Amino acid sequence: MNGSSYVFRLLNKRYNKLFDLIKKCPENKRNVVPEGFKNSIHWQLGHILYSTENHVLRLSEQKKVLPESYQTFFAYGTKPLDWKEEPPTCDLLIEQLKEQLDYIHEALNGKLDTDVKKNFLEANTIEDLLIYNVSHVSEHLGVIFSMIKVLNK
Repeated sequence: MNGSSYVFRLLNKRYNKLFDLIKKCPENKRNVVPEGFKNSIHWQLGHILYSTENHVLRLSEQKKVLPESYQTFFAYGTKPLDWKEEPPTCDLLIEQLKEQLDYIHEALNGKLDTDVKKNFLEANTIEDLLIYNVSHVSEHLGVIFSMIKVLNK
């Protein structure tokens, strides 16, 4: 199987793991910031969504689909304690993550060898962007897994 199929399979696995993990967290605990953490599972979902748009779609010059307000809620360094308005719901974020995964497949399939402009990730191709994204999502899966263990005690 060629490399393009492999990176998409990895991305699917990470997102599917995310969706499975979220099912293990009761809805009433998704906004709780567990002791020892600075963010909630709600924030984690939004951060993955927002970062994927920034790191994959924007850098591969695809259309942005998320509202600008998502930066205020979910960019690196943000946290629920600082939210001044009501963020998008977890259910909406989960739906948008599913749509985003479909959009990535649709927009980037067959373009993995396409060069990207110089960027802060130091990625050279669209495939590099996706590999970075798989790594980023995996990091947050580990955090979410730990959070769920603490929240379900």
